Amino acid sequence: MHSPWFGEFMGTLVLILLGNGVCAAVTLRKSYAADAGWMVVTTGWALAVLCGVLVAQAFGSPGANLNPAITLSTAVSSGDYTSLLSLWSAQLLGAMCGASLTVLHYAPHWAVTPDPAAKLGVFCTNGAIRSPLFNFIGEVIGTMVLVSLLAPFFRTESASLDPPRVSANGS
Repeated sequence: MHSPWFGEFMGTLVLILLGNGVCAAVTLRKSYAADAGWMVVTTGWALAVLCGVLVAQAFGSPGANLNPAITLSTAVSSGDYTSLLSLWSAQLLGAMCGASLTVLHYAPHWAVTPDPAAKLGVFCTNGAIRSPLFNFIGEVIGTMVLVSLLAPFFRTESASLDPPRVSANGS
């Protein structure tokens, strides 16, 4: 089964399973990776993104957006909103399934980890200093950087800076 929807679903599932999985491994008690540190988490997330993109493409999503913000920015830049809701549903369902598999995989570790904030941290980020305005600004900056870094990879020919080509008959 290959389609952009299924590719986004599977790619997002793998992204979240591996990304949250490394957070769980580092955060939850009695895991062999417990307290391995932020370098393990960032490296794990980098590999999770790579694996998610490869899986999404293998299952039929050439764009491999995996992130509703990327899907929205692609729709805005292209002016084509026809698949926006469909891809968002695939990404949301894929993320929920990936998170559920993480919970299932680490089932025994949840009970022996007493800190609720540590458990929550497996699935979401939180500012080291709680400041909702600046935490929000940090998320906006991070999303802008992500979209800006990915934009050149998905530039279409119509967005090219090359001058238009003229055929031999002048048209």
